[in-house]
Amino acid sequence: MEEKRPDPDALLRQVQKEESLKKRGKLKIFFGATAGVGKTYAMLQAAHEQQSEKVDVIVGWVETHKRAETEALLQGMAVLPPRAFEYKGVILKEFDLDGALARRPNLILIDELAHTNAPGSRHEKRWQDVRELLGSGINVYTTLNVQHLESLNDVVGQITGVQVHETVADSIFELADDVEVVDLPPDDLLKRLKEGKVYLPEQAEQAIKHFFTKGNLIALRELALRQIADRVDEQMEVYRHDHAVEQPWPVSERIMVCVNLKPRGPRLVRAGRRMAAGLHSKWLAVYVQTSRHLRLPETERQKVIQTLRLAEELGAETVTLSGDNVSEEILSYARKRNITKIIVGKPLRSRWREYVFGSVVGDLVRNSGEIDVYVITGEAGKSRPMAKGAFRRTSNAQAYGKGLIVVSACSVLAWFMFPHFTLANLIMVYLVGVVIVATRYGRGPSILASFVSVAVFDFLFVPPYFSFAVSDMQYLITFGVMLVISLLISGLTGQIRHQAEVARQRAWRTEVLYAMSRELATSRRVKIISAVAARHIREVFDSQVGVLLPDASGHLILQPGEHGKEQFKYDQRDEGVARWAFEHNQMAGLGTETLPGSEALYLPLVGLRGTVGVLGVRPIEANRLMAPEQLHLLETFAGQIAPVIERARLAKEAQSAKIKAETERTRKAVLKSISNDLQTPLEAITGSASSFLEGKETLSSASRHHLIEAIYEEATRLDQRVKNLFDVAQLETRSVPLQKESHSIVKVVKAVLTRLENPLKSHILKESFPPDLPDVLVDDVLIEQVLTNLLGNALTNSPPESQIDLSASVADKMLLVEIADRGQGFPPGDEERIFDELFRIGSKKERRIGLGLPICRSIIEAHGGRLWAENRQNGGALFRFTLPIGKEN
Repeated sequence: MEEKRPDPDALLRQVQKEESLKKRGKLKIFFGATAGVGKTYAMLQAAHEQQSEKVDVIVGWVETHKRAETEALLQGMAVLPPRAFEYKGVILKEFDLDGALARRPNLILIDELAHTNAPGSRHEKRWQDVRELLGSGINVYTTLNVQHLESLNDVVGQITGVQVHETVADSIFELADDVEVVDLPPDDLLKRLKEGKVYLPEQAEQAIKHFFTKGNLIALRELALRQIADRVDEQMEVYRHDHAVEQPWPVSERIMVCVNLKPRGPRLVRAGRRMAAGLHSKWLAVYVQTSRHLRLPETERQKVIQTLRLAEELGAETVTLSGDNVSEEILSYARKRNITKIIVGKPLRSRWREYVFGSVVGDLVRNSGEIDVYVITGEAGKSRPMAKGAFRRTSNAQAYGKGLIVVSACSVLAWFMFPHFTLANLIMVYLVGVVIVATRYGRGPSILASFVSVAVFDFLFVPPYFSFAVSDMQYLITFGVMLVISLLISGLTGQIRHQAEVARQRAWRTEVLYAMSRELATSRRVKIISAVAARHIREVFDSQVGVLLPDASGHLILQPGEHGKEQFKYDQRDEGVARWAFEHNQMAGLGTETLPGSEALYLPLVGLRGTVGVLGVRPIEANRLMAPEQLHLLETFAGQIAPVIERARLAKEAQSAKIKAETERTRKAVLKSISNDLQTPLEAITGSASSFLEGKETLSSASRHHLIEAIYEEATRLDQRVKNLFDVAQLETRSVPLQKESHSIVKVVKAVLTRLENPLKSHILKESFPPDLPDVLVDDVLIEQVLTNLLGNALTNSPPESQIDLSASVADKMLLVEIADRGQGFPPGDEERIFDELFRIGSKKERRIGLGLPICRSIIEAHGGRLWAENRQNGGALFRFTLPIGKEN
């Protein structure tokens, strides 16, 4: 069979694909109809063959189900130890993905591709583990049953009555480099079940009564074989495309039904459906859109759309081609799709019209080559009368007038050229004018310009002049050739214009789809995503567009569109249609079989985790149906929108989960910190009180005074802890009232020092306050609390008799207050963390931060200032905070 030179671009894409495949591991799937057909056994046999060829093979996970013959094949093979972990008190074992990646064998065996991993695993599904292994360049052998394919899940449930919950994405099946079918007749499989070679006897008996009935096994076997047949067919199509093979390979029947503008289109479609059903073959319904289609009235175009929609409902793939040579477009596409049979309608034109205008059927029969052409009869073989308005004006009157102006301009130019140029050159001037008219004003004005050009040329430049009479009969040939060339140029120019318009429309739709995808990729909020999607779809389909998403109670809510744009009309009548589309995951409404009386079309937005919403489209022209290719484009838009909405929701859920987890962590930390913070003073109070009571009669007066003083100090500390807890609650609810007044910072400090007079006796306090310090606008009670907490922190975390520095100054139009101690400071990097609630340094007996510092920072920030901490160079901690300078208004 002759093969033409392949497309260089296709070869380049193929080379790039092969280069990317070299970096990825190879995947081989041992595929069967159901359990027990011998997939694992066949996989182990193939692995032994690889091992005999010195290939590094390791068993990642294999389920033998205690079958002796399967276990025997595991002997002599390296086995990767499973990963064991505890879940709810039970020890679980799973495939060790990290161990496999570290081991990096050349080939790894992983049984049961559809298995769901235990909670806590890196991936939810085992096929996701396999995909990561392939991405790391490791080859994988695995097993899979047909009922686990996601796309066949509903079909299997309908056949067997059992809903399979463990499924594999079809993308991983399509990713396989090789699929080996492991088949076993149903009778042999049932025999193996009864012999206990598949399940234990008790399990086998239950399986035979329910899932493993002979009818189920036959149906599952057919599904598996058809899946493989479709895969092989796709591989053949790829080979034909890569090697530019034009002639069809009739390995299986494929039928194409040619739909035209005749009323017998539905009859052709039904005939094609019957033939496809009889041959168990795929079939297509094809319509070639010519330049005439754009000039048809809306009613005629709707009939074509209805015929194509009927073909889709009957199971056909519908395709719309563009071009004025109908037979050439049909045959080119038929060879590309490996079509073996073409069904067309019997021509109804009269014989003379076929001779003049040509016959599509005749051209198909003559040029079909190896493709069979079936001609279906029309209405009793009678010619259909010419439709009213068959010859209609294709352009407005202004376009025809402009065409005549162009011919007049050409005549003026030719008149000036006439004395100096031959008539052939003058004819060229008129031909250029015809091209201009055809390019700018359409086919009708160009045809008129062709006839008028011939007439004017005869009238002005052919003797006898200013007369339509001809002195030399040779001029008649000139006129005829001139007219034919003019009409030919007009027709070709019109075709090119039509093709350019179709290409422009397709490019525009592709550009809108790309623009929407790019804009959606940067959108994070569901409302913005809905508005962007509605805007782009509105531009393409000239319709009202709305995105409906379920709320917390499950009701579909219309999302707001762009401001100033016409909103999608959504009322109670449409709510039922949208709800049906959402719940059944199918299109409903206008132009569908479900609730077709609706004025809008509703498409489900399907994501990876299910239906996320509904897309509503209401044409501006009432009851205008969409062509199948428009529906496919709309489905493409919906397919782009759904994952983005799902991604935004998942991000919101993840953020909520993160906040919830952080809240729970904080709650636990709060309880722990409160327990520790309150425990120390309570223990001291209890111990002192107990000593006082036990030695009430024997203790000296000094000892009693010391115990009472200790009880007082610890009670004061406990009171401060309780106040801090109260302040935290107020700060978290933003209920801290600020009563700002002008105050001298020195007076505020003096009030604090008076309160801390006794604790400060154990340290050396050095104050530094310039006499010209400005007043600050603050709540003096809250600032006193800040100073009390910071000085208390310095007293607690610095050794006795050490110096504490307290100073204030003006910096950057703010009052800067500094408190420095000679303690141990903070671990490097913790200068900011110490302001987190309940942050601690060291063990219980070491330094404790508690709630004081977070409260201080919140109070200072509420005043418009800033609080931070630093480690001093010579040891110790330094706290600084700023306050705005100002006076009371």
